[in-house]
Amino acid sequence: MINLKDSFVERYARQRAEAILDKGSFRELLGPFEGIYSPHLLVQNIVPQSDDGVVIARGTIDGFPAVVIAIEGNFQGGSIGEVSGAKIAGALELALEDNRKGIKIRPVIIFDTGGIRLQEANYGLLAISEISSAISELREYVPVVGIIPGKVGSFGGMSINAGLLSSIIITMEGRLGLNGPEVIELEAGIEEIDSQNRQQIWKIIGGEQRLAMGLADHLVDDDVESIKTCLHQIFKEGNTSPRSIQVERFESFISNINPATKLTPQDAQALWKEQHDVKTTAKRKQPVQYNSRGARWFKALTNGTEIIGDDVPSVLCADKGKFRYLSITPNPNSRFYRARQGEVGLEEGWRLAKHIREAIEEDKNGEKRTIVAIVDVPGQAYGYHEELFGIHQACAAAVDAYASARRAGHPIIALMVGNAVSGAFLAHGLQANRIIALDHEEVNVHVMSKKSAAKITRRSIDKLEELACKLVPAMAQDIHSFASLGAVDELVKAVNADEPTMEDVRVIQEKIEELIADIKAGTPGLQHRLQTKGAKENRTASILVRKKLAEQWN
Repeated sequence: MINLKDSFVERYARQRAEAILDKGSFRELLGPFEGIYSPHLLVQNIVPQSDDGVVIARGTIDGFPAVVIAIEGNFQGGSIGEVSGAKIAGALELALEDNRKGIKIRPVIIFDTGGIRLQEANYGLLAISEISSAISELREYVPVVGIIPGKVGSFGGMSINAGLLSSIIITMEGRLGLNGPEVIELEAGIEEIDSQNRQQIWKIIGGEQRLAMGLADHLVDDDVESIKTCLHQIFKEGNTSPRSIQVERFESFISNINPATKLTPQDAQALWKEQHDVKTTAKRKQPVQYNSRGARWFKALTNGTEIIGDDVPSVLCADKGKFRYLSITPNPNSRFYRARQGEVGLEEGWRLAKHIREAIEEDKNGEKRTIVAIVDVPGQAYGYHEELFGIHQACAAAVDAYASARRAGHPIIALMVGNAVSGAFLAHGLQANRIIALDHEEVNVHVMSKKSAAKITRRSIDKLEELACKLVPAMAQDIHSFASLGAVDELVKAVNADEPTMEDVRVIQEKIEELIADIKAGTPGLQHRLQTKGAKENRTASILVRKKLAEQWN
């Protein structure tokens, strides 16, 4: 029986943060009495919380300086909005700055989150990408450790961030997956996943299964001392090879899955255990189908250049001159039936990572190719096998590869020609130095389908659209609303979005060249996004939170 006095799961975020820091060292930054809460909730008749559901604590672990970030699952399901996201990203950025100076700061993130806050939509999307960037770089200096205790778990974009960590501690009560069971059931039907079958859900994405599948590192009891002991050992041992860079290992594993029938969690475990004894199954090459807007732009920009690695035909890759172009396109013959309409799935995430990391390796001693991510993705794949085999980890691999290429000196340009949705956009596009978007009504950015968003937020689709139009533009899906947040560097008019001509290609190539010059004159991070006119007007909370965190840091 669990002694509730020592239970980690039963504690609130603030108590969890205090529990893992050395006794008496806890000091909260931007605490509830600072009065910084989300400016976007009151206008929607939602009662805000004065810390926006995230606790940032400084202190020590084993006498070493540390920062603990704890997400409160009891507030809005631990969802990430503008303020909470800026607190997490800002704290990690400050820890990174100290580590660059040789001041070792131990970072710990305690996850209890459903992902992006739908009522703040694209604010959360940008914040998640900035958190990703900070984790990916900070991990080079010191282990970045995550704890997933239980209750909510870790879902959505924050599960991708969990996939970037040096090490994950999870309890039996913890859950880790990209898409929540309720959302999968809404998007794919109860035949795919029954969200009410709690026992089955834990067998798919629970702590014990995640450890057995190599998607978590330590399974511990729900006990404060057990978690602290494990945490101390991780920092004592130092950095290890994170999953998100183990591309060959995981891609080989995914290539040997046969999803023709529904594999049981036990089947999945057995296959993973055989990992080192299995040779990659040869894949039959399939003809590339230019059946999406993204694929047509890829074809126009590469102009018939030979495709690289066409054994995963949904991931288009080609080099032309000093550019590497990448695009995701539908593959109606995909082995994974939930990833046949251009979604980012298991194969797509790992293959993107492979193509990017190959470019990093090939160019390490020479001129760095510009990587152009052509964005036309309807979202991530919602499916049973996707969750069982860790689609969050596949997306994390792509995120990490883009961020690593950016730091290695490769200019990264995202060219938005169609949909840019949720985890797919995080994996393919949002780590770019600069973003170009076509000014077209079918170029959209959003976190979730309107049907699912209405269900999750318990509002009608009409009400959601009304809120987006009148009160919170970041909830809107059109490209102009997204561009107003300052993340789009070029909004290009007067090109043929569906059938690009040679002149259209020339226009885009000129824009890309201009942005490359701008990138080379600046820094390799994502700081640029908070320095734009749009950010200064519409991401004021993101800027303010970082400013106040810096003032209180030391």
